[in-house]
Amino acid sequence: MQKKILITTGGSGGHVIPALILYNHLFKKFEVLVTTDKRGLNFFNKNISKFKIINTPKLSNIFLLPVNLFKILFLTFESYFLIKSQNIEKIISTGGYMSLPLILAAKFCKLKIYLLEPNLVLGRANRFFLNSCEKIFCYSDQIKNFPNHFKDKIILINPLVRKEFYKINQVSTKKNQFNLLIIGGSQGARIFDENLKNSIVNISKKYSIKIIQQTSKKNVTNLEKFYSNKNIKNFIFCFNENFKEIIQETDLGITRAGASTLAELSISNIPFLAVPLPSSKDNHQLENANFYKNKECCWVLDQKKFENDIEQTLLDILKNREDLLKKKENLKKLNYQNSWINVNQKLLKALNEN
Repeated sequence: MQKKILITTGGSGGHVIPALILYNHLFKKFEVLVTTDKRGLNFFNKNISKFKIINTPKLSNIFLLPVNLFKILFLTFESYFLIKSQNIEKIISTGGYMSLPLILAAKFCKLKIYLLEPNLVLGRANRFFLNSCEKIFCYSDQIKNFPNHFKDKIILINPLVRKEFYKINQVSTKKNQFNLLIIGGSQGARIFDENLKNSIVNISKKYSIKIIQQTSKKNVTNLEKFYSNKNIKNFIFCFNENFKEIIQETDLGITRAGASTLAELSISNIPFLAVPLPSSKDNHQLENANFYKNKECCWVLDQKKFENDIEQTLLDILKNREDLLKKKENLKKLNYQNSWINVNQKLLKALNEN
């Protein structure tokens, strides 16, 4: 009989996408149940058939704190009965406040708790439950704010990326055309939508470029019209299931610095210019970006300098293709021996112990 594992997640893609990747690593060897809040459902696909909604409220609103604490208490009881009714044996959390009721319930049930920390700064929820967890899966053992006396709980794995990204074969594009991928997320990134357009127009007067940009659904048509009216080749989208095909044609990425996005660009050998979100908790996006910068795999641009410096930065990259190729080679070295099988074996070994 297969062991039963619960993966708890929710909120943004930074939490949910790793959870879905974990599901795909584990479902053949374990019976897996996934819990998420309503926001997290936006990232689910038809392959995840067994899931449960646990809609944990935020605790940031001080006026609603008493009500939300009561809700969390109720959801903890609900999670307790879910764990018992499904005979769950182990639980994995991808971090965030969304997992709070499930982890509390798992503690009451004396289950083995595993955490995932994809960022280079220890998340607050993971820090809170570090004492209670069996192991924590990390991409590095040099994580900021990580207590030294818990370092023995770290299991190092390569970054979690979707299986299809290991099979990417880059397509050679026309030598006179430079394909620029701008990843703003499905909600869009205002700084990319508004503060980049005019610079792209100026650059297009000197170089043949194609813009491939992810933005919010409401902004797709506006960006398409803008670039088309300027005779700039473009493909604008909100969500595309064939993202693998899009990334195959990319010469350079411009992106925020979420761990999942950087991992996918990295495994695809796409050099990127990261613009970390300054409001990210504990400035973890800057730490994520600097990990790759220190290995000479990317460029990092401060958001405060973005509007003034982005045009010249891109022009310098386009002029100095040798630096671009060097970063591509460094990414290849970084991902040497990184494979779906290697990650899978580490996960299974850890979860099968005891």
